[in-house]
Parts: sequence; structure tokens; C-alpha cells
Amino acid sequence: MKRFLLVAGGSIQDSFATEYLKAEKFDCILAADSGMEFFYRNGFVPDVIIGDFDSVRQETLSYFKEKEQILWQELNPIKDDTDTESAIRRAISMGAEEIVVLGATGTRLDHVLGNIELLGIGLLEHVKIYLLDAYNRIQMIDTGIRLDKQNQFGDYVSLIPYTQSVKGLTLTGMKYPLDHYELKGFCSLGISNEIQEDVAEISFEDGILIVVESRDRM
Repeated sequence: MKRFLLVAGGSIQDSFATEYLKAEKFDCILAADSGMEFFYRNGFVPDVIIGDFDSVRQETLSYFKEKEQILWQELNPIKDDTDTESAIRRAISMGAEEIVVLGATGTRLDHVLGNIELLGIGLLEHVKIYLLDAYNRIQMIDTGIRLDKQNQFGDYVSLIPYTQSVKGLTLTGMKYPLDHYELKGFCSLGISNEIQEDVAEISFEDGILIVVESRDRM
């Protein structure tokens, strides 16, 4: 499986991100616009830099322009999509089968919600996409998944319906199980479940779910 890492321009906890980058193996690493700042601060060099470069410091941009091995894609600042969306689509065009996005969360809730929306690109293109920060791992699913307790991220699993309803939702191996339940919108029932068995299973018959694995502290 070809795994890509994308660093966007949202909030990043450097200690978490650098440890994650050192521990994981990726086939390609991309920076979206001011995502370059993370690499500049921590002494890493991405393989690909993409963006309109309207939110990155000139010092950082000049530093990476001197690195001959980087593949560049400069975007028109007057465009319909964000730099992060363009970077996700670029990664998919390069053969990514899994994309982990750092810097997709933060104080700009419009950007956070927009980035969660971009997870749907993965469903359409059959590419697994995760948004990751020090406290959350977020994915969007249209089919059932298994979560190993040993490898889960954090302590809690929350399920939020992206479609109007998710039909036939069944949860096993969790503190709060469900059996062929219809999870509808405008409801907080799916928040803060916990994995209790070695493996938890989420299955459903129709709909799309946002799955958030989270923790309160590191």
C-alpha cells in the first residue's frame, strides 16, 4: 500500500508530529502551502510542495526553493478549492492508497469542517484518508470497519452520521453496543463510546459515518 503524508497549514503540535513522522513510513510527503512552516521549524524536507503560497513566510519559501529535490506545484490564488484539497488530489494522482493529513484542524472551524468534508474524496476515489492531530484521528466510512483495541487512537470512539441517517448500525466489542439501529442526524447518541473487547466492529447497511477516535490528553 502506498502511504502518503500531507501536512496542511492548520494547527500542529510539533512534538507529536515529529515523533509520528519519525515512527511511520511514507512513500511520499507533501506540504500544502504554509504546511511548509512545520518542515522548516523541524528540519524536514518534503518531497512535494503545493499551494498558492499566499500564507507562507518568504524566508521559508526561499529556503525550500533552494532544495533541488523538491517537486513544486504552484496554484493560482484565485481558485475554487483550498490548497489542502489540491494537495489531496495531487497525492491521489500520484498513486496514494492511504493519505494521512496533519495540520487539518485548529482554531478556524470553517477550515476544520471543510477538511472533514474532503474525506469524502477518499470514498469517491477508494483511497483511505485520515485527519490526524495530537488528540484526534478522523475518518469517513461508507462500509463497516474493525478497530483493534491495541492499535486504537486514544480512548474514545465517536460516530457522527454524515448522511441524514445511517441505517442498520451495529456495534460490537464496545461499551455501548447497538443492533441494527438507525442513527439519525441532529443527535449526539454516537459520541464517546469505548472499545472494550480486543476488536470492535462497526457495520451498517446504508449511509456514511464520520468516525472520530480521540483522547483528552497525551
